[in-house]
Amino acid sequence: MGYLLNGKWDEGNPPAETGKSGTFDRIDSVFRDRITADGSSGFKAEAGRYHLYVAHNCPWAHRTMIYRAIKKLDHAISISHAVPGMREEGWTYEANPEFPDCLPDTVNGVRYLHQVYTLSNPAYTGKVTVPTLWDKKTKKIVNNESSEIIRMLNSEFRGIAGDDTDYYPEKLRPEIDKINEFTYANVNNGVYRCGFAKSQAAYDAAYDKLFAALDELEVRLSRQPWLVGGQITEADWRLFPTLLRFDVVYFSLFKCNKKRIADYPALSRYMHALLAVPGIAPTVNARYYILGYYSNTNVNPTGIIPRGTPVDFAPPEKRTAA
Repeated sequence: MGYLLNGKWDEGNPPAETGKSGTFDRIDSVFRDRITADGSSGFKAEAGRYHLYVAHNCPWAHRTMIYRAIKKLDHAISISHAVPGMREEGWTYEANPEFPDCLPDTVNGVRYLHQVYTLSNPAYTGKVTVPTLWDKKTKKIVNNESSEIIRMLNSEFRGIAGDDTDYYPEKLRPEIDKINEFTYANVNNGVYRCGFAKSQAAYDAAYDKLFAALDELEVRLSRQPWLVGGQITEADWRLFPTLLRFDVVYFSLFKCNKKRIADYPALSRYMHALLAVPGIAPTVNARYYILGYYSNTNVNPTGIIPRGTPVDFAPPEKRTAA
């Protein structure tokens, strides 16, 4: 996968993501500054000041793409989409006719995301991840933790955003936080703990927790339309990207093959209801999920890309034959 070591690109895997028992232990994000409405953080919410680096196949980046869409911030926050697939130097931004909807870097003019990291910190050591939120004014990375970025997009751009709907309302925050913790540990990160496990015991434990959690969510959503409070909240938008990718790649490539989301009536209904929210469908591209995940030789050593896409979320008139 590659990472930066003292500002230099290294083609190896970042250290410390595999525990002694073979578990996948995700490294925490490093850049954790905040944008605030009043600028007290040093990063004031302003139209045109910030830029998002994302990739279609990454579920963490997809969260920020969703919030940029539903908050109608496309006019205020520019964006670059990496071309799909794991490239020699990581996330790659270029004008490529094969992927016309993947937007190159028009802010810093670099080809690789790791170059953005060294622009911000020339001696940086660590992973280079999407999403990355860049400040054009200070020429620094503000944040690369998706859960924090979506909170900023939700609350700090009032009056700038075209839609001021609050997806983290104060009265629901305790319950949202509780369900977020549950879904992250067992589902969002749970699929990765299956796919990147290095021992049978680690895989078995992650697999059991994943499907126990999906069973629990199925029961919950059979009684109510959304996860919390009878309305769409941050909890839904955090779960949704994982559900979209489940039948496409996690079921097969990550060995999460007990059941598909299609086999859960309530979860399937719920996923498609969120997909139908205005602005969401353009952020979804199942074929890019195939290209992105199957090019990762840590889980697919041959690098052979399946020709088919098992799920197509596009409306019928926009579907292409495999």
